[in-house]
Amino acid sequence: MPSIELIETMKTTPSMEKPLIVSQTWQSPGPAAFDFRTDTITTPGYTMLQAIAQTTLMDDVYQEDTTTYDLEAYIASLTGKEAGLLVMSGTMGNQIALRSLLTQPPHAILCHHKAHVLILEAGGCSSLSQAHMQPVRPETNGWYLTLEDIQREVVISNNIHVCPTRVIVLENTLDGIITPLAECQRISAFARENNILMHLDGARIWEVVASGAGSLTDYLACFDTAQLCFSKGLGAPIGSMIVGPAKTLEHCRWVRKSIGGGIRQAGIIASAARVAVDEQFGLGRNGEGGRLKKTHELAKRVEGIWLKRGGKVSRLVQTNMVWLDLAHMNVSVVDFIEAGQAEGVKLMGARLVIHFQICEDAVVRLERVIDRILTGKKTSGVGNGASIYT
Repeated sequence: MPSIELIETMKTTPSMEKPLIVSQTWQSPGPAAFDFRTDTITTPGYTMLQAIAQTTLMDDVYQEDTTTYDLEAYIASLTGKEAGLLVMSGTMGNQIALRSLLTQPPHAILCHHKAHVLILEAGGCSSLSQAHMQPVRPETNGWYLTLEDIQREVVISNNIHVCPTRVIVLENTLDGIITPLAECQRISAFARENNILMHLDGARIWEVVASGAGSLTDYLACFDTAQLCFSKGLGAPIGSMIVGPAKTLEHCRWVRKSIGGGIRQAGIIASAARVAVDEQFGLGRNGEGGRLKKTHELAKRVEGIWLKRGGKVSRLVQTNMVWLDLAHMNVSVVDFIEAGQAEGVKLMGARLVIHFQICEDAVVRLERVIDRILTGKKTSGVGNGASIYT
């Protein structure tokens, strides 16, 4: 007998002999409906469960699983690249790609000073690739790296006292901010002129395309390799894809195996990822934005609620993130989080992430949270909180 917590909704599909008993957690709106902390907490829906139940169960380490192979070919096609490789996470995707692009020290990776590969991947570039990190501050505009920022810090030299830049990593989006296509193209042209490789941490590149800033193929043309995440905002429970040249991806597969990333019945992961891309991002070679466009519109609405009450945002609202300047309103992070708990919404700090599973009632409650903190704000411990978010 199923537990009381199970919704005994019996759903039968033509290709299944037995019906599925679907847990309440698979039903809409789901457990993430009132959670503004991040878009990694989006959860699979019923169509994803159905796809998993009907997937192939062959061994991907032996490269025999057709569902996984088809997904890798599909994402490679969407991005205009030769090949793809399914990995367990965005961190794994970034680290494997960088290890495969770098050959022999001394070598350095240049990146934004707040880049995920620098501050949120447990020092993987140093331990796995033995790479020196060259963090760069975006002094030109304060948000994203420009060619001028990179030219200021890049190391192009055979002098034995320095560590030459071998790879430039751009993260798009970073804190919800878009690096424009034209800037990526400028940086890419410079890198190629100087035999420097390019990697994209595109965990949220889906958001960039959904915003209308450019197509997947146009953006990915600027990079040798890229990592795209299926669990950030798309609803898949796990998985990312590395794309790039076939020869590089062969080496990526080797590195993936060496760090324990080989997946046996990978179809379970791949089938969910395919549904995530098609349902949330949208069908078509470059996607139409799918449900992600609506999250951007909702983010602007949330921004408007805050601005109307005299608040400021600390970053531009270009995609699905709203960064409240709590310090400007003399509000502490602790009070903000506690007010959220009182209204039944989950908050982590100044950053609000709007994902496709946020429901209308959650926005209503968030508005009450804002009113609550502005009427009862405290002066102790005021600030916007920790800057480490994923």
